[in-house]
Amino acid sequence: MTGSPRYAIYFAAGSDSALSRFGAELLGYDASSGNELPFPADASRLAPDWRDVTADPRKYGFHATLKAPMALAPGKTEAELLAACVAFAGKARTIPVIRPVVDAISGFIAIIPAEPVGALQELAADCTRDFDSFRAPLSAEDRARRKPEKLSERQRDYLDRWGYPYVMEEFRFHMTLTGRLDAERRGPILEMLRARFAALGLDALAIDRVTLFRQDDAKARFRIIGEWALTQSSVSASSRD
Repeated sequence: MTGSPRYAIYFAAGSDSALSRFGAELLGYDASSGNELPFPADASRLAPDWRDVTADPRKYGFHATLKAPMALAPGKTEAELLAACVAFAGKARTIPVIRPVVDAISGFIAIIPAEPVGALQELAADCTRDFDSFRAPLSAEDRARRKPEKLSERQRDYLDRWGYPYVMEEFRFHMTLTGRLDAERRGPILEMLRARFAALGLDALAIDRVTLFRQDDAKARFRIIGEWALTQSSVSASSRD
């Protein structure tokens, strides 16, 4: 399967946004252009092995997962998936807005919401359901790679039903900035990343688009092949009165 592409539906801020530049520079990779980028000097000074620290998230590009990477189901095409993304974005919905913070999550560092946002959970659940017909069934190898023996019963059920354990109630929005770090290394790196993020002055982040990423084969990095702004639901006449 090394020659088979995989697709993922992610949130990624617009390629010209300060947030996208922030993430791409830290990872050393721009998923929009496919270009390698030099690492920030302060990151390299603090962690001379910064390339290794960011190796895992670099492969995927700076993003938050909405529908996890998947091979296409038999009979499904990329053109059909692109059309489904257009249709999904065209459905009116409440656009989630989060207060983004940099924090540790499961041993790695990421941008996460400061508090839960119901509309964001709903958006992720809709992505999980609406695009699932495009997902090829998990192979035994892919299932084993998720280490089901370490998952909760509900997570194993979700893995078997949706191909990914962290969906529905288990979903946690995160835009990953590092791989897993030992506790003693995490503190100084977290402090540096918080300072860099604070300089953006980003007090609110609208999760206002879906972005389709493609990985051409198992050794390739993910690249952006399309993005679509979500449609904001209209305010009802009764709520305006």
